[in-house]
Amino acid sequence: MRHSRLILALGAAFAAQPAAAQLLPTASIGEMANTPLVRVSISETLRTPPDEASLTVGTQAKAATATAAVAANKEKIERLLATIRAQGIRERDIQTQGYQLSPDYRYDREPNGSGRQRLIGYVASNSVVIKTRDISALTKLLDALTTAGADTVYGPNFAIGDPAPLRREARVRALQRGEAEALEYARNQGFARVRLLSVEEGTSYRGTDVIVVTGAQVRNISAPPPPPPAIAESGGGVVAPGQLETGVALNLLYRMER
Repeated sequence: MRHSRLILALGAAFAAQPAAAQLLPTASIGEMANTPLVRVSISETLRTPPDEASLTVGTQAKAATATAAVAANKEKIERLLATIRAQGIRERDIQTQGYQLSPDYRYDREPNGSGRQRLIGYVASNSVVIKTRDISALTKLLDALTTAGADTVYGPNFAIGDPAPLRREARVRALQRGEAEALEYARNQGFARVRLLSVEEGTSYRGTDVIVVTGAQVRNISAPPPPPPAIAESGGGVVAPGQLETGVALNLLYRMER
């Protein structure tokens, strides 16, 4: 995906602008009239499928006493963690996110129409965040988690493990486009070449919509438009990880030269 914006500064008009945070090369008004400046804003983005995904999964148990609720939830979360490890998730990719114990109330309505809240027990819950780098087996993992007793599944959140190579490639392309566009304007004004004076860079990183549907009907559905073609898997599930965009935005300042 490409975006560009150009600002052409000729003669003293550029010199009259307020000072910016970035120090520009100094030149006399005469020099700037003979070699004007051109600023080009370029955005270059590369799209690629994600190579890792994270999920937040949790268990919950209710009991008449706090001790019983904690014990029941402990059994469920241990069974879930064993399943997570059996799916090949490494220990460093398993992190407890939260633990909660809260009272469980029921609202009883009286014959006269009034009502009152009555304590009937306690609810214990636990959640963990896991990360997988096997996107092709994501549906299998989701089915295994729900089969093992996961009461909640949030995600997946897709990511690129190492976006640095993509940013390097986007940077190279942006610089090439920036020089080509600046040179085009220079030649239209009768100049032969351009010389790069400064570079300012920003980064962008975002993803397209994704849809996950497992055999256990755990869903995380984004708004339209629909994602790219899905990767079919056995077990009655479909995972469409879509693509992520990684890129850079450059502000390039050139001097036109004869």
